[in-house]
Amino acid sequence: MKVSFENPDKINGLLTITVEEDDYKNDVEKELKEYRKRANIPGFRPGKAPMGMIKRQFEPSAKMDAINKVLNDELQKYIADNKIQMLGEPLASDKQEPQDLEKPAPYTFMFDIAVAPEFNIELSDKDTVDYYEITVDDALVDKQVDMFANRLGGYVDVDDYQENDMLKGDIRELDEKGNTKEGGLTIEAAVLMPNYLKNDDQKKLFEGAKKGDIITFNPSKAYDGNEVQISSLLKIEKDQVANYQGDFSFQITGIQRFQKHAVDQELFDQTFGKDAVKDEKEFRSKIAEGLKEQLVRDSDYKFLLDVRKYAEDKIGQLTYPDALLKRVMKQGSKEKDEKKLNEMIDKNYEASLKELNWSLIRNKLSEQTGIKVNDDDVKEAARETARIQFAQYGMSNVPEEYINNYADELLKKRENAQGFVDRAIDVKLSDALKKVVKLNKKEISLDDFNKMMGE
Repeated sequence: MKVSFENPDKINGLLTITVEEDDYKNDVEKELKEYRKRANIPGFRPGKAPMGMIKRQFEPSAKMDAINKVLNDELQKYIADNKIQMLGEPLASDKQEPQDLEKPAPYTFMFDIAVAPEFNIELSDKDTVDYYEITVDDALVDKQVDMFANRLGGYVDVDDYQENDMLKGDIRELDEKGNTKEGGLTIEAAVLMPNYLKNDDQKKLFEGAKKGDIITFNPSKAYDGNEVQISSLLKIEKDQVANYQGDFSFQITGIQRFQKHAVDQELFDQTFGKDAVKDEKEFRSKIAEGLKEQLVRDSDYKFLLDVRKYAEDKIGQLTYPDALLKRVMKQGSKEKDEKKLNEMIDKNYEASLKELNWSLIRNKLSEQTGIKVNDDDVKEAARETARIQFAQYGMSNVPEEYINNYADELLKKRENAQGFVDRAIDVKLSDALKKVVKLNKKEISLDDFNKMMGE
């Protein structure tokens, strides 16, 4: 077997492999013997068919399989041994000439290889990168306390209406004289929140209302003709809404007001576990600790974004084998329509290069800092995602068993795997680079940080 590699411009590679008969002969013979054992040919007992007959029927496919295996193995070996940083997969070259496998070897196969551009990037304490330290102040802790109190809060009965209260009552259709319409629409135990009415004049009708009051209002005007909301209130189909444009009465049978949970031992226990916190001071302190941990992750994420921008500016514009990369993208796409495929690639190509840039930079920085990720790191990235998702539902004290089980479920989905690997690399790389570069530390409030990230 002969292998040669041409790479004159450093990014468009041509790998040529010449396969001789000795490279695949033994594999073909071995496969034909296996075919013979399995072949069920009329007139012959299993495994007793003449080898000549087996060769006539199965040798071409066995030969093709053997040559493909030799090519794949040699491709991977050559690329690994010669440390070629290949982008995507090898593609059959446009220079490839048809090979007639019915003729004797040798056979020549040519592959186009997209090669990553060469560049150097090393960071040191001579490189300065901003690092934003998000402050945890009393106002931020207050917001968290309110959030926990709201999650455990509930509605209580009151006698008079205030903004955001929920009204319960009976709705009856009125005639043109303002009397209850005989045979008209009646909805018992209806629920209405005046604060969500779209018409301000209709909303004002409920100001200062008390339990037992009867309010005359117009649902069609109140919701500005929104069929979904009107049909939901009146318990009718949307196509019937046009039949109910007049006034209705609403007799208030109950008023309920949302009340936050008291900042007491029950709130402490529900938030952090029984007896984990003894008083409000400890409660606020534990909230602050949790916020600091969370905000460090946010600061690290921003830091890595800034490192990325700094490194990209430092290495400048990289040159890629554009035509070849677009062919690689085409091969990996499921889109069958050629026109749509070309449009999609043209639209997304520049964004794809930016991500490829960062991937190559991140790999070099990982090599520089000596970081490696293992299965435990990837599992921890999945566990962190699980914690965040539980926290979004107000579950801040979830047992580790549940965290681990949910993380295992996330990892079972193949589409998640690379994301968790990347996240694990990012965590380690951020920690490592904070010790390498000079940090320009800046204190910032969470509101200002979020505003900055939004921009």
